[in-house]
Amino acid sequence: MTVAVRLLAEADFPDWMRALNTGFLRTPTCSAAEIEDHRASVDLSRTRGAFEDGRCVATYRSFAQRLTAVGGGEVAAGAVSNVTVSPTHRRRGLLSRMITEDLGAAKARGEAVATLIAAEYPIYGRYGFGQATRMAEWEIDVPRTGLDPRWSGPEDGGRIDLVDAADVRKVGPALYERVRRATPGAVDRDERWWRLFTGELRPERSTWKDPFFAVYRSASGEVDGLLAYVCDAKWGDGKQPRNTATVVELSAATPAAERALWRYVCSVDWIATVRTGPRAPDALVADLFPNARAARIVTLGDWLWVRVLDVVRALEARTYGMPGALVVEVRDRHGWAEGRYRLEVGADGRGTCVRTRDAAEVALDVRELGALWLGDESAVRLAALGRLTEERAGAAAVADALLRTPRSPWCPDVF
Repeated sequence: MTVAVRLLAEADFPDWMRALNTGFLRTPTCSAAEIEDHRASVDLSRTRGAFEDGRCVATYRSFAQRLTAVGGGEVAAGAVSNVTVSPTHRRRGLLSRMITEDLGAAKARGEAVATLIAAEYPIYGRYGFGQATRMAEWEIDVPRTGLDPRWSGPEDGGRIDLVDAADVRKVGPALYERVRRATPGAVDRDERWWRLFTGELRPERSTWKDPFFAVYRSASGEVDGLLAYVCDAKWGDGKQPRNTATVVELSAATPAAERALWRYVCSVDWIATVRTGPRAPDALVADLFPNARAARIVTLGDWLWVRVLDVVRALEARTYGMPGALVVEVRDRHGWAEGRYRLEVGADGRGTCVRTRDAAEVALDVRELGALWLGDESAVRLAALGRLTEERAGAAAVADALLRTPRSPWCPDVF
């Protein structure tokens, strides 16, 4: 039978949820409460399914997102999520049909980029997504850090206070906006995000465990940092505590706040191990300790993927490391970003981008442009990999001088 790909009608949603759970290897049966929970976050005008004989066999949705560019500007993004194809319908082009329709609609809406967190690495490069940020997770052996066990609080005049979920809903959004504006790759969080994060909303399948919440206040009293962590309860031989604290969230608007909150979680009585959760690979955490080897990386991999849809808007949204100019040839088999562009950067670090007929200095696929856009990847490295062509000698180094950032971009969220 023919498989139809289309936007969802309201009546399709329960069956779409069954297919979504099937694709993510969750129990396929959905309760009314689970359906209602997920329906609250879904825009049906951006939600697609593949249907055969009335049964949903593939799922896909996107939603509007604001993404911070280098320099603190932002772009409208189409965030891709809930992508599945049932095991009975793999390798039939269903994802290609859904994602092509959605990205075309995103381009028409004026969204400069599309974003996603990839569950499987090989899939999305062929649709023009590039790995734009990476992640690392550390496990900290607290007794080996060399930290002073008598530490009782920040030495900079600030303080750390334990707070409850209601307090977090009051102070968290404003703090996070400060952090987001200063963090290339960070995305916006709506009210529903904060209600889920603090347990005010608890979806049907949630394995919610109340975290401990702590805030760092500067000497002037301003909330500059937020920490959330959960702990297990393990004791070893000889009645020795072997508890692990897992960081769920650590947002810091200043380095002082970040240092104080990591120091705090490593000072909690009975905590022998701290798991950091996903962080940027150049996070401060390991080098905060007298013995940096006490923190070992347990996970290292890709994180946020970016697909550039509008080259001019994407390149003009960010700032650059130095004045200069570069002509870039972008290949895009879908056509949305295809073309040759001239980027010119002034002394203020702002860039202008126009289509041009000038000779290209570097040539690359739109996938590589997505990897370079937030400043984490190196054009010189991509040239060595054969994924970028240097049409003028030295042009890849110029691209790096313009595009790369002093710190790694970072997306704190999964979506």
